[in-house]
Amino acid sequence: MVSKKKSKIMVNVKTTKGVIAILTGGGDVPGLNPAIRAVTIRANREGYKVIGLRRGWAGITEIIRDHKADNSNCYQILTDDIVNKAGRTGGTFLHTSRTRPSHMKRESVPEHLRDTYNDEINDLTPEVIKNLEWLGVDYLIPIGGDDTLSYGVHLYKQGVKVVAIPKTMDNDVPGTDYCIGFSTCVTRTIQMTNSLRTSAGSHERFLVLEVFGRYAGFTAMLPTMAGAANRCVIPEYKFDIELLAKLLVEDRNSNPSKYSVVLVSEGAMFEGGEMVFADQERDAYGHAKLGGIGDLVSDELKKLSPKFNNGKTINVINQKLGYMVRGGDPDALDSIVPMAYGNLALDLILKGVHGRIVVLKNGRYDNVPIDVVTASKKVVKVSEHYNIERLRPYYHSFEMKPFLLMASDN
Repeated sequence: MVSKKKSKIMVNVKTTKGVIAILTGGGDVPGLNPAIRAVTIRANREGYKVIGLRRGWAGITEIIRDHKADNSNCYQILTDDIVNKAGRTGGTFLHTSRTRPSHMKRESVPEHLRDTYNDEINDLTPEVIKNLEWLGVDYLIPIGGDDTLSYGVHLYKQGVKVVAIPKTMDNDVPGTDYCIGFSTCVTRTIQMTNSLRTSAGSHERFLVLEVFGRYAGFTAMLPTMAGAANRCVIPEYKFDIELLAKLLVEDRNSNPSKYSVVLVSEGAMFEGGEMVFADQERDAYGHAKLGGIGDLVSDELKKLSPKFNNGKTINVINQKLGYMVRGGDPDALDSIVPMAYGNLALDLILKGVHGRIVVLKNGRYDNVPIDVVTASKKVVKVSEHYNIERLRPYYHSFEMKPFLLMASDN
C-alpha cells in the first residue's frame, strides 16, 4: 500500500475514511463518465474524498509537489454536482492519454523532472508513487484496457492499493466477459452498417467496413452474427482474399438487392501477410497505429471480382467506422454496466480488498485478481467460434452459452 505518512504539503482535506483516486486511460469509449459518476457518488456517500486524475497516467506523473504550483491540469476534486453533469455523456471528462510512466521517452518527461530523468527511456514510477502519497491517496481505481491496466498491475506490485475497472471497445481485457464500451461499439456498428446498405444496394456493390480489433475480432464477430454482415475477417485467422472474394460474390448474387457486406477487423491479416499500419510511429506501449487493411481488402476484392462474376467487375463502397463508433453517448448496457462496476469497486474498497479487477463472468458480476490482465490473452477461439471455410462466426448450439457468447475463458 502507499505510505500512510502525510506530509504538510499534501492535499489533505479531512475525510471520514480516506481518499480514492480514479483515472481513465487509453482510448475513449462511451461508458467512462457513468463509471466515474458511480464511483464518486457512492464514495462520497460512504465518507471518502474522490480525486479525478486527469489525462490517464499523465496527470499523476506530471504533478508538482508544491501547494503553490498549478496542478489543475493534473487532478481535480470530484463532487456529486460535477459527475452528475457528465454522467450520461460519452467520452471522459477527466480526459485520457496513452502515457506509460514506466517507459517514458526523454522528450515526454515533465520539465521539472528532466534533471533527474534524462535517459532515452525512463521509469517515473517512483514519482507516481510519491505523487499519490502527496495527494493522500488510499485507493487507486484505473479504468482502462490491458495497456492502462498493465501499469495498474505494476503499481499494485509496488504496494499501491489498486482496484481496476475494464474498458475497451475490443472487449479483449482478460478475466472478464465484458469491457465498458463494447456494447455501444457493436450497437453502432450494426446501425451504421444497416445505414450504408442503402448505398451498397443502390449501386450493387460490395460494402467493406473496417472496424476496431487489433488482436481480437469480437467487434467484427458479434455484428456479423447479428446479421449486419455476410462475412468477417479477424486478427486471429489469416484469411485467403480469393476465398473472401468468391464468398462475397456468391452472397451478392444471391441477394435480390445485389450487394454483400464484410466487416474487417483493423488487425486482420492476409494469408502470408502482416498487420497493416497507418504509419510506423509507436505509442508508449509499443503499438503502431493500425489503419489501411480495409483499403487493401477493397482494392483486392475489386480486382478479383471478375474471376468469380463472369468477368464483370464489382465496385466497392469502403468505409472505416473508427471514431464514429467510439464517440457519442453510451447505449443502455454501457450505462448500466459502468454503474455496477463502479459500485463493485467501492464494495471491495469498503471491505479493505485491493489488487482486484471487477468483472462480468457468465452473466454475473464478480472480481478476480488484477494480475490476470498481464497473465493471459483474450481472443476469439477460432476452432470453436469461427468458420475458416465460410469466414464467418458459427455455433453448434447456443444452449447455456454466455450472454455475449464468447466468454473470458476462451
